[in-house]
Amino acid sequence: MAKKTDLVIVESPAKAKTIEKYLGSGYKVVASMGHLRDLPKSKMGVDIEAGFVPNYIPVPGREDVIEDLRKRSKSAGTVYLATDPDREGEAISWHLKELLELPDSKARRVTFNEITKKVVQEGIANPRDIDQDLVDAQQARRILDRIVGYKLSPLLWRKVRRGLSAGRVQSAATRLVLDRENEIRAFKPEEYWHLDASLSRGKGGAMSVRYHGDGEKKRELRSESEVDEVCHDVENAPWTVHSVKRGERTRSPSPPFITSTLQQEASRRLNMPPRRTMSVAQQLYEGVDIEGRGTVGLITYMRTDSLRLSDDALSAAADYIRGRYGDAYYPGKPRTFKTKAGAQDAHEAIRPSDVNLAPEMVKQDLTPEQYRLYRLIWGRFTASQMSNAVYDNVSVDVESAGHHFRAGYSELKFPGYTAVYEEKSDEEEEIQKKPLPNLQEGEALELKKLSREQRFTSPPARYTEATLIRAMEEKGIGRPSTYAPTISNITKREYVAKEGKYLKPTSLGEVITQLMEEHFPDIVDLKFTARMEDELDKVEEGKNDWVKLLDDFYQGFAQEMDTAEKALEGKRYNVPDEVTDEICEKCGRNMVVKSGRFGRFLACPGYPECDFTKPLVVEMPGKCPKCGSRILKRTSKKGYTYYACEKMRNKEDQECDFMTWDVPVKDLCPECGKSMFKLSGKGQRKPFCVNPECPNFLPEEKRGYRKKTAATAAPAEENAPEAGEEKK
Repeated sequence: MAKKTDLVIVESPAKAKTIEKYLGSGYKVVASMGHLRDLPKSKMGVDIEAGFVPNYIPVPGREDVIEDLRKRSKSAGTVYLATDPDREGEAISWHLKELLELPDSKARRVTFNEITKKVVQEGIANPRDIDQDLVDAQQARRILDRIVGYKLSPLLWRKVRRGLSAGRVQSAATRLVLDRENEIRAFKPEEYWHLDASLSRGKGGAMSVRYHGDGEKKRELRSESEVDEVCHDVENAPWTVHSVKRGERTRSPSPPFITSTLQQEASRRLNMPPRRTMSVAQQLYEGVDIEGRGTVGLITYMRTDSLRLSDDALSAAADYIRGRYGDAYYPGKPRTFKTKAGAQDAHEAIRPSDVNLAPEMVKQDLTPEQYRLYRLIWGRFTASQMSNAVYDNVSVDVESAGHHFRAGYSELKFPGYTAVYEEKSDEEEEIQKKPLPNLQEGEALELKKLSREQRFTSPPARYTEATLIRAMEEKGIGRPSTYAPTISNITKREYVAKEGKYLKPTSLGEVITQLMEEHFPDIVDLKFTARMEDELDKVEEGKNDWVKLLDDFYQGFAQEMDTAEKALEGKRYNVPDEVTDEICEKCGRNMVVKSGRFGRFLACPGYPECDFTKPLVVEMPGKCPKCGSRILKRTSKKGYTYYACEKMRNKEDQECDFMTWDVPVKDLCPECGKSMFKLSGKGQRKPFCVNPECPNFLPEEKRGYRKKTAATAAPAEENAPEAGEEKK
């Protein structure tokens, strides 16, 4: 009798195609297209009184897929359930087993940390039973979130607005954004001053040093009178080189990516939203058609918080680095990184499946997004196994009248890992841009000029998607698989609005959070949310009973619901309009933010007498270099982004005609004090001054444009520049 064909079930067609190539004849690989069984959408679907018994039903509209899998599984030999290697993947496999009525002897669970021939064949050769602890942890999370959502949402509908929803993790994430906004509102700026001295030496050579303090003790200049005092002391006093310190500084590479750091770096460097990052990473994991190789899984599994790397990956990286860059670029032994406490160590860190597949080798086979993300992952992993970068550092301390001024310069001596992956911080260090003269201790210098600049401390920055993910990870809110959907949910539901790259709570988000803090403090308590994640981890480890976890939570939650219903009887929360500085062009009122089917927009509060509306504007950092007003981000008729003074309106009414394609930045020009700009586009761009009267002015022809820009003075917005005028 001929051997029956074995059936392998995965989630997606792309993954099925890759795996079937590696298994060959004797196996049929099919896709379930995700979940086929879940809780019903129309009701809670959980019998709380019976002990939190879930009522799972087939997903509507998936009947044909279910019937096809039933037929295939009946005629198959062994059925391998090869869904993703995490809690949700384990739960999908369990649901498939139950839905297809597969006996334990026939249903076998296999997982692949990477989809390569070796790993796939090893996984099929070593199947296991479904891990019920993993399934129970996922069931507990699903039911916990279902209870919170389906109990709280109707209350929000009655007391605030129809169509709202609440969630355990999303409420905590919204609270984080609101807490940061409250910090910004409460912030009181403090004055401080920079005092720079331009010095020259008799043998030639000039340098700039910054005030450091009295003697070796650092001192911050807090007022103009303090600056005047220092200037008075040093203007006619001798200047002497007090000390010159030279030495080497080494810099170590960062660890390979985990889910949170990948999302942060992709957001910061590629401007890729977390949800999109995970979607593209899933494509790279499941397999891409590579010329000459067929379908290849390019990276390991991308939902992980482990920094562990396999011995095979470390050995391959060592060989690649020595062969491509030379022995000096390899530190002599593999680098290992310590995974943070509480992380799940079931998977490796995110890395390329084959380090020898350099990004340039597969670029022609990838979409631009796939290529950029693969290059990021490949570069970070390869760099993590390379030698330190080495810098030559020099620090000069200059003394005058008891006051010390300092300057430093750093120059790359040996690139090490930076040959592959150069890490840049969001804030550049304030170091000397030009090499310092070859100074000697005791050498006399001549003062040429003293320059002063008043500054004020800045409030903490609003969260970006990247920094919110970092905060959620640090506080234990959510897990790798939840970061991206959580941020997507709170923005989609308009509890948080994205202005430029920053996240800001809306009036709706503030009202919801206020209600939750008053009546459901546990749900928005960051420590409680983090503890609940730890409890779910214990269920996964087999240390906690999932039903008891739900029961312990529900006892307190049910009491809070009863208390809230009584306290809120007859009460309704009003969501105040968000009043803006934008003026209605018809009647002159301050416009407010409204929400519609296509998102948020500006509307006149005088409706229905005045029905004027316009798109929501985004205020950029800096001020208009012509008149000092706000700079707004706008979109031309062709859909291109440009930046213009808020007073640039229509031809008849505009008070200022400033417009640019360059992006305003928060830095001020050290010479003229006006806002600086940088070229649009991805990556780090050096700011420049656009003020023609400033000695620091950078002419357009020297800014690095690929195509000559339109005139600085643009027509009014109603005649926004045509696409052909734009810099590409």
